[in-house]
Amino acid sequence: MNFASDNIVGASAPVLQAIMQANAGTMAAYGNDEISKRIRVRFNEIFEREVSVFFVTTGTAANALALSSAVPPYGLCVCHREAHVIDDECGAPEFFMHGAKLAGLPGVGAKLKAEDVDVYLKSLPKAVKQMPPKALSISQVSEGGLVYGLDELAALGAVCRDHGLSFHMDGARFVNALVSLGCTPAEMTWKRGVDILSFGATKNGGLMAEAVVVFKPALAEALDYRSKRAGQIISKGRLVAAQFEGYFADDHWLDNARHANRMAALLSEGLRQLPGVRLAWPTEANEVFPIIPKTLDQVLKAAGILYHLWTDLSLPETERIAHHEVLIRLVTSWASREEDVRRLLELASSGVSRQAAE
Repeated sequence: MNFASDNIVGASAPVLQAIMQANAGTMAAYGNDEISKRIRVRFNEIFEREVSVFFVTTGTAANALALSSAVPPYGLCVCHREAHVIDDECGAPEFFMHGAKLAGLPGVGAKLKAEDVDVYLKSLPKAVKQMPPKALSISQVSEGGLVYGLDELAALGAVCRDHGLSFHMDGARFVNALVSLGCTPAEMTWKRGVDILSFGATKNGGLMAEAVVVFKPALAEALDYRSKRAGQIISKGRLVAAQFEGYFADDHWLDNARHANRMAALLSEGLRQLPGVRLAWPTEANEVFPIIPKTLDQVLKAAGILYHLWTDLSLPETERIAHHEVLIRLVTSWASREEDVRRLLELASSGVSRQAAE
């Protein structure tokens, strides 16, 4: 049983079917096909306004290209110190920003508070020796599995406007946050001040389907050229766009995310009830972060359950990992089976009971 990531499962049947349908015959290359045109219109409908959409194949490309459009080589991008853009992209954002810098700030659950960002920005010298802040990047869902609420997003958007920053959202798990909040895509993005979005589908049923969605027209001006230079203008672009056609059809993307979130909630609630187990942060999307005894960690690993150990860098001040404990991350996906979740809980319960008896 593999709970290491939502990247470890394949593509969903509707997405694969859409690719097969798009594969037949001939169509214009480099994103000039009818499917790509239809999906761009579909994005307009989803976000309730005209947007610019650039299809890419990876989340790394989406984040790097989005930030490169917002931050000049002499500029600064503010993010959480555990954000994917600063920790997990092998320097791609800095590379595509041609030397611009990422500044990571602390925050519980890998979330940033508007007041902390505001204080940091006000503390920066205004002299030429200081790289000027040009963008704020947040992860929705955060690296601690937390979801920014609409009020939190609005507050961050206001800070960006006050300081002249572009507001970027890394939405690798965009739809998991969306169904968690029960709002519309527009309400979670541009209506709260977001200027540019990395829209992820790969973790939620896509094969390799990501997009940069731009709400602020000035940020879209050079993205087609930047995408070409990054090798992201795909000759058979229809096969990337077709994934979104299958993804959006009949609310498939929303159903997938609801299932993943539901499996995480089931897992979270079951673990939380076990003696000696507690959650590092609340479960708000499709990731669960329990603090468990090392003996239970050994039981789960011996049973073949796969997951990752996690860092305690963003724990609340009142929380500590004891010497006999570890913090782990369990991720559910659109393809997670309820029987696997319940089997993990059975193994965990048995392991805790065995430890208590000893």
